[in-house]
Amino acid sequence: MFDRIAGIYDRLNSLMTAGLHHRWRERAVALAAVQPGASVLDVATGTGDLAFALARAVGPDGLVIGADFSEAMLEIARRKGQAPEEGDAPVRFERANALLLPHVTGEFDAATVGFGVRNFSDLDQGLRELARVVRPGGRVVILERTTPRRPPLSTFFRLWFDRVVPVIGRFAGDPDAYTYLPNSVRRFPGPEELAARMAAAGLTSIRYVLTAGGIIALHVGTVAA
Repeated sequence: MFDRIAGIYDRLNSLMTAGLHHRWRERAVALAAVQPGASVLDVATGTGDLAFALARAVGPDGLVIGADFSEAMLEIARRKGQAPEEGDAPVRFERANALLLPHVTGEFDAATVGFGVRNFSDLDQGLRELARVVRPGGRVVILERTTPRRPPLSTFFRLWFDRVVPVIGRFAGDPDAYTYLPNSVRRFPGPEELAARMAAAGLTSIRYVLTAGGIIALHVGTVAA
């Protein structure tokens, strides 16, 4: 499915978020608190937007690896990265399974996931892997959609995701994928439960921020020393 929608993913993402997804990714980078020269792993990187934002933060002496299981998404990310901005870290994109990351324990200063953790077939295993590959004291940041609970935004959210998004998918030529999207958000744990599961995966000092009226949640936790 992700291979099928790779070519339209960026355009539809900007359409469905009114372009705000870039701002949310910048907030995720800020929560990661990475310094120049740091190494960061971006899991479920998709077409690489969060990886490129991290590259700006860690600078030319840093390293960012973007990992995803969709080769078509990675191909677009690699094309986007062929002309890096001056002063950005190099970004390397690799095909990888988020539930069994091909990296040694404590290899990175931070790990991030932007709009991808709800697609993990085993959320708890994926969280454990994120915590495993980050050094003690480093951070794991998760940026994800969530379901607002209070009207009027909760009403708008249901109308948008249950009716408008599938229509967009039909016009884009892949209704199944854009029916999957609202379903995946609905069945994903709420912010409190996700924070608890991050703690169970070995992360500490966990906090989360809701933004965009409660549609977006940013979670951050620290790997225990």
